[in-house]
Amino acid sequence: MATREPAASVRIQSVDRAVDLLLAVAAAQPEAATAPALARTCGLNRATAWRLLKTLQVRGLVSVDESTGRYSIGLTTMELGNAAGPDALLAAAHPVLEHVCEQTGETASLAVPGMGGLTYVDEVTPSAVLTASWLGRTVPLHATSTGKALLAFMPAPQVRRVLAGTLTRFTDTTVTDPDALGAELAATRDRGYGVCAGELESSLYGVSAPVLDRNHRPLAVLSVWGPRDRVPPERFAELGAVVVGAAARLGPRAG
Repeated sequence: MATREPAASVRIQSVDRAVDLLLAVAAAQPEAATAPALARTCGLNRATAWRLLKTLQVRGLVSVDESTGRYSIGLTTMELGNAAGPDALLAAAHPVLEHVCEQTGETASLAVPGMGGLTYVDEVTPSAVLTASWLGRTVPLHATSTGKALLAFMPAPQVRRVLAGTLTRFTDTTVTDPDALGAELAATRDRGYGVCAGELESSLYGVSAPVLDRNHRPLAVLSVWGPRDRVPPERFAELGAVVVGAAARLGPRAG
């Protein structure tokens, strides 16, 4: 029978513990992926952790190297991930974008990584504002707040490859010096959001924050942007706090 009780009020402890273990396996370094180490990570006694891990193993959610006792994610999790696909993120993101748009009075967008840059996959625009749509548009990483928010949280080797490549100049404010861009990415990491001051198109300014997975890797980027007269640098800190909070609500850790 369906009820209207909040999900948190009907949680089943054994399921909770199994999910904790599954997430711990996904995040663990090899040396911390044994049953005793995973039990410590999740605050479980060894016997309980072992039984739950064996149940997850039977269902294909984890696998174990019998020679080392180390657990890893199983093939069934790939099926679950493929079943969710990008639609799950889009469905969760749209109401958040609507709230951000209403809160700021500016366009709120979601972009996901792709070949050659980031592609905008959803946006919400204020009804009273006439603006061009960026849906489906792919943008470079170094010249947008979305790209810088992504780069700032990517693994260092990938960032170095971008900095070593050609940094095309689009406007007078595009950052094309690798050292300067590297310093800006460090500042982006520190404050949690990236900024763009007319670096791709001279009239457009914006701020962006990454949606991070449980291992702090970027899944997508949430942005607020508009013309300079409505989104000047003086608003960056205010809007940055908004996008950081909104992106956190979309990340897996929000649950």
